[in-house]
Amino acid sequence: MSVVKNALPEADLKVVGEALQGALVDLVDLGLVAKQVHWNVVGPRFRSVHLQLDEVVTSARTHSDVVAERASALGITPDGRAATVASSSAISGVPEGWVKDVDAVRILVDGLSAVITRMRERIQATADPDPVTQDILIAVTGDLEKHHWMFSAESA
Repeated sequence: MSVVKNALPEADLKVVGEALQGALVDLVDLGLVAKQVHWNVVGPRFRSVHLQLDEVVTSARTHSDVVAERASALGITPDGRAATVASSSAISGVPEGWVKDVDAVRILVDGLSAVITRMRERIQATADPDPVTQDILIAVTGDLEKHHWMFSAESA
């Protein structure tokens, strides 16, 4: 059942729906990973890394809402359930227990890299079928790349 109708042809809607769902999953997981590391980070740079992780969490949560609402606006039901996120995220798992600050930075650099790579593929995929969705994905990617830069500078 689709309650919301839109003007996109079915083939375009499929491409856009896959891009939005993939973006949603990656953003939800990025927020969860960053929060998990935030709770468990230790080391001499604890405070700065701890605060920086919360910035990623806020961005991921804000962007996941925008992405999910774009999907809904197109008549696509967004799926951010735990099982869906766990089965299809691009981000590697977080180790159990305390996380040294240097490892926390590495985890975020790697996680952000994986998500950014997939976001850039989605930007390409949505260029023709839906420039509005592409614009959203461009904005998300720009923000994620800023976080990536900041965490990368932490490990330089």
